[in-house]
Amino acid sequence: MERKFDLEDRLIEFASQIILFTDSVKPTKAGNHISGQLLRSGTSPALNYGEAQSGESRRDFFHKIKVILKELRESRIALKIIEKSKLHEDIEFLQKLKNECNQLISIFVKSVETAEKNNKI
Repeated sequence: MERKFDLEDRLIEFASQIILFTDSVKPTKAGNHISGQLLRSGTSPALNYGEAQSGESRRDFFHKIKVILKELRESRIALKIIEKSKLHEDIEFLQKLKNECNQLISIFVKSVETAEKNNKI
């Protein structure tokens, strides 16, 4: 079966999974802090992608794509901190999120490179 590739749906799914994941981080002082940070950075890409689609200019679109990339990189670091600190019990869930985050980062790195090459922004 061929999987339809829809970046918006993929970002929404990632945000939904981040919400579920952060709700089950250990409720310690550190767990609450880092899960709150991950909740913000992990849901931001989907919301910013929606804004990017309605960009007022190419420059605005490009800026929002770079913000998405920044937030995904922040999410990846937060996931690594949670992993190293053992703040989540479900290692498989954590690995799936890290993998998806890495794939999304790769997609947006290519998008930024293409936009810079084509538009000389």
